[in-house]
Amino acid sequence: MREFVVEADGGSRGNPGPAGYGAAVLDAATGETLVEAAEYLGVVTNNVAEYRGLLAGLRAARQLDPDATVHVRMDSKLVVEQMSGRWKIKHPDMKPLAAEAARVFPPGRVTYEWIPRADNKHADRLANEAMDAGARGEQWSPSASTAELDAAADRAAPTGRTAGSRRSGDRPAAAPAGAGEAADMAAAGGDAPSTGERLPRTTTRTGAGSAVSGGAAAGGATRGSRGGDGGDGAAVSGGGAIAGERVMRTPRAGAGSAVSGAAEAPAAADVRAAKAVASPGWGPPDMGAPATFVLLRHGETPLTPQKRFSGSGGSDPSLSPVGREQAEKAAEGLARRGTIEAIVASPLARTRETAGIVAARLGLAVTVEEGLRETDFGAWEGLTFGEVRDRHPADLDAWLASPDAEPTGGGESFAATATRIAATRDKLVAAYAGRTVLLVSHVTPIKTFLRLALGAPPESLFRMELSAASLSAVAYYADGGASVRLFNETSHLR
Repeated sequence: MREFVVEADGGSRGNPGPAGYGAAVLDAATGETLVEAAEYLGVVTNNVAEYRGLLAGLRAARQLDPDATVHVRMDSKLVVEQMSGRWKIKHPDMKPLAAEAARVFPPGRVTYEWIPRADNKHADRLANEAMDAGARGEQWSPSASTAELDAAADRAAPTGRTAGSRRSGDRPAAAPAGAGEAADMAAAGGDAPSTGERLPRTTTRTGAGSAVSGGAAAGGATRGSRGGDGGDGAAVSGGGAIAGERVMRTPRAGAGSAVSGAAEAPAAADVRAAKAVASPGWGPPDMGAPATFVLLRHGETPLTPQKRFSGSGGSDPSLSPVGREQAEKAAEGLARRGTIEAIVASPLARTRETAGIVAARLGLAVTVEEGLRETDFGAWEGLTFGEVRDRHPADLDAWLASPDAEPTGGGESFAATATRIAATRDKLVAAYAGRTVLLVSHVTPIKTFLRLALGAPPESLFRMELSAASLSAVAYYADGGASVRLFNETSHLR
């Protein structure tokens, strides 16, 4: 039976604030790093980030060997004590996370140990890398070797700084052991010890829990029709993306490091795919009002009925008479619902015109957000799918085969679009927390919002029909979870 060590950490720059986690799976016998995982989570609390790091580490270990035993090492007293069964879990945000973590491996196969923060520098570094990448609007990706980076961090640490301590913006490295987490424990409802009390290096068994499959199902369903979506272009399939998995895993070379049966790492478009915390059944009911995005596709343009590629790099057409009528009907439908508190639109003419018609009816102003623009289709702008097939067959085949491929002439890949939409989503969720906002956008961005909320692979976009002037909706909760509320609703147009 193999034995792994999982080192995990999470943090937020503010509590809640921009957050991320890091996790590493090591061979217990050799100390070799087998897998690294990290993710930028958007705005969540320290507690959520730490539990998400634990979940990522356990799932990565299970994909390596579902029959292994695991020893978890974390500098979070809260998580260690709660998962060890010594402290009650009172906060509703923590209960589903702890329950999910307990189910990754059968009872008795996981032990937990608290370690000082200075001894958890590997996972700490990964968590900070994820947060730094998120601040740049990028996905986390592995860089140099762990040994090289950790050695460099130690050399660069100023006098008085503990090696492996968090960077500026995280909980202070100089705080007494337990002081930073005492507030977290109180917020989480745990039975915390007094500030500064040290947890002995005890090793305990996990509580009750049943074994479930911790690995994500690999994507790769048969791709559907590749026709355009009425002027805004068609979403494409990628290969081997992981449905419902959020981490980017980096198997290390060396003996014993092969991931038996593991799915490939997700592409850039999928790094933020499934933001929701995985938990069975209904989530906790008292997380507060979500940020709700009502997603309105613009009305028709002259290119829409001809099914021509119409992205952000083409002629930027305005609405047709039919499109303006559709926008007016959408405005009336939204006025009857009476829930919209703000309007944000893509900078393109057709979306600004649609948003303006709705805003006039609702008595609201329009904010323009560059991140909501449609994909740039390069040299394919204004062409039909058949015309692209005739003129650029090799480029089209490559584009259909991978979300990382760009259209002819240096357009924007769907992976790049997904990264942009994920960053825009996080920005808007933070700006409109607890409010309902209308986002007026295009086919690819709206489908991407929905795909990321569902944690679905790129090929799922081919299974979505998104009509002109249709309404969809996604709610985003304080714990990072997302719920699709509405999809392609067009009753207001009839």
